[in-house]
Amino acid sequence: MSDLKPRNLISVQERLRDQVAHALRAALISGELRPGVVYSAPALAADFGVSATPVREAMLDLAREGLVEAVRNKGFRVTELSERDLDEYTEIRALIEVPTVGRVAGVATAEQLEALRPQAQAIVAAARKHDLIGYLEADRQFHLDLLALAGNTRLVETVGDLRKRSRLYGLNRLDQRGELVSSAEEHLELLDVLLTGDAKAAEECMTRHLGHVRHLWAQGEQGSVGR
Repeated sequence: MSDLKPRNLISVQERLRDQVAHALRAALISGELRPGVVYSAPALAADFGVSATPVREAMLDLAREGLVEAVRNKGFRVTELSERDLDEYTEIRALIEVPTVGRVAGVATAEQLEALRPQAQAIVAAARKHDLIGYLEADRQFHLDLLALAGNTRLVETVGDLRKRSRLYGLNRLDQRGELVSSAEEHLELLDVLLTGDAKAAEECMTRHLGHVRHLWAQGEQGSVGR
């Protein structure tokens, strides 16, 4: 019998699953995997040069995030978001994030806010380097860490889930048009406003930012599915 411990094998399998999930997210963002299209695990596995098992497991992870949906005996369909979906996600985020940012303006210290500046700068840097995965990851981390300063863990978890479900379609097209850089720079603007302690101004800044994000979603949606 082998001396390998089961937990080591599981660890390797989990890492492969995570790597495949990361690659699939990148394909979703770039538009290689298109909304409404059904993809089989064996076909994707052949593209990645791995077995079908980690691909199926990674797809199940993406299904739990609302990015794909299982199609019986066929594979997985990339989830399509309607204009109504985008509006509803934006409304929910605004209801949660705008007043929370206002609260953060009143309770966060300058040191806590400045600690977020490297993340905000990373968003801008990723946009300028056309690093789409890096852009989304830095953007997600900045927003969740900022909201965490309000002290409500469940709120942060809820927003994190919303962000997963409302990812950007056709992000590569937005990048090519140079629209990501200006959106990225809004995070630095928000930080500067928060440092003044003006809750109302911070809420207004966050409202503008979410409005711009909604516009980007719409542009990406139109560009990727031809609506």
